[in-house]
Amino acid sequence: MNEASSPERTDPERTQKKGPSAWDSALRLLGVRARSRHEMRERLTRKGFDADTVDEVMARLDKHQLLDDTDFAAEWVRSRHLNSGKGRVALRHELRTKGISESIIAETLADIDPDDERGVAAGLVERKLTPSVVERVVADRAEREKTLRRLVAFLVRRGYSQSLAFDVVGEALGALDDA
Repeated sequence: MNEASSPERTDPERTQKKGPSAWDSALRLLGVRARSRHEMRERLTRKGFDADTVDEVMARLDKHQLLDDTDFAAEWVRSRHLNSGKGRVALRHELRTKGISESIIAETLADIDPDDERGVAAGLVERKLTPSVVERVVADRAEREKTLRRLVAFLVRRGYSQSLAFDVVGEALGALDDA
């Protein structure tokens, strides 16, 4: 018997892809955390599913209302802002990488209260101002300037605007002088 007519070669069970179906994979991904439409499509494609299968799964997810970029963006911003201390700039970048449209990003970020953002930034700075840092800052002007630069850079890396970072750090260091 030649290789082409071998039962192993023609058995449909053997030629099917091993592992979970695209639908099962999508549900597993959603079981971990919510996903954007772009992110889901990308993950299914990376798992090796063909474009038609991915389109079918995406349509099925839509039918069952399991993907909603607006809800995803709102939850992402709420979680990352409160739990990770991310500022608007970082959140905008993260949502862009998740494939969220600019209109949804703008709408979602508009929901962040500026006072809340300032409060989160102030909390981050407060945690960095340990007693040993405070002692050095109060005793040495050069150390104060170095700490100011470091704290501002820290907040900017976390996604806060430079002006907000300077304001928050300046207020925190000013409060040390008053104490």
